Amino acid sequence: MAGNQSNRANRVGDMIQRTLAESLQREVHDPRLTMVSISGVEVTRDLAHAKVFISVLGDKTKVDAAMAALEKASGFLRTILAKNCDMRTIPALHFFHDSSVEKGRSMSDLIDQARAKDHNSNPGSDE
Repeated sequence: MAGNQSNRANRVGDMIQRTLAESLQREVHDPRLTMVSISGVEVTRDLAHAKVFISVLGDKTKVDAAMAALEKASGFLRTILAKNCDMRTIPALHFFHDSSVEKGRSMSDLIDQARAKDHNSNPGSDE
């Protein structure tokens, strides 16, 4: 039974992620949310709460603005979920910034810098 619960929570999380992503593109017209993507959703086993992880292109001020806009729009987003998802209760939405995209970009930049430095110090070597 415990496996079913977590599978169900995963399926509900995936459904919420898809619905929110579509809604942000089509129905939410807040300019602070133009560069926001939903990177994941984790739903509690009782389906009462959902952690919504977002990634934002931009600096900390854009992240803060996007988080504030999402908190303000959470009631509207829950209404959209209620209309589009066949669920008895809609989980409370809690938004978190997912910095993994920025960390990945930073790591990639570091690797590129190391390669360039290596290539500059050994100009005759091929990759």
